[in-house]
Amino acid sequence: MSPRAEQKQQTRQALMDAALGQMESGRGFCSLSLREITRSAGIVPTGFYRHFQDMDQLGLALVNEVGATFRNTLRDVRRSEFEQGGIIDASTQIFLDTVKANRGQFLFLAREQYGGSQAVRQAIAILRQRITDDLAVDLRLLNRLPHLDDIALGLVSDMVVKTVFATLPKLIDPPTIASHGELDPEMEMTEQLRFIFIGAKHWRGVGRNDS
Repeated sequence: MSPRAEQKQQTRQALMDAALGQMESGRGFCSLSLREITRSAGIVPTGFYRHFQDMDQLGLALVNEVGATFRNTLRDVRRSEFEQGGIIDASTQIFLDTVKANRGQFLFLAREQYGGSQAVRQAIAILRQRITDDLAVDLRLLNRLPHLDDIALGLVSDMVVKTVFATLPKLIDPPTIASHGELDPEMEMTEQLRFIFIGAKHWRGVGRNDS
């Protein structure tokens, strides 16, 4: 990569990091202004347009970034499954460690899956489906649920991914005071995933019953 291209990439990343940094204060992506992002990144406002057409395109770049992190994490989880025999706790810990190491990215994902930008919401929905499809392929390769067909594995994967996405806000910003008897977010997600997979082991599949 030439020095000029490298500088351009660094400036682009600075804009993305600036947006994530602004969201740390509790703001949503749609409340951010181009001027405050460029000021935080240390460039003039007109410089923004050398990297992104508009704020939505910046949001889409952030979705792609967290998507790459998420899917790389799934590869680490898959490697753990093959090497350690499918320990839910170990796999969950890999994901939790990634969330902590990339808090800004996952804070964006947690908030903007229901945020004000339609383009960003749609991109996150597509990302979630890709992650679901990846997981269904992994479950077939791991052969942990050999009695289930592809449709059933797709439903199991969908439940797992929706559980993870639904728990993300609490993982990012844990409640300061937990209700009596309430699990902490990390344990809650672990137990929910365990519940899904235990149920899947005893489920006969779509449209089948015990009769």
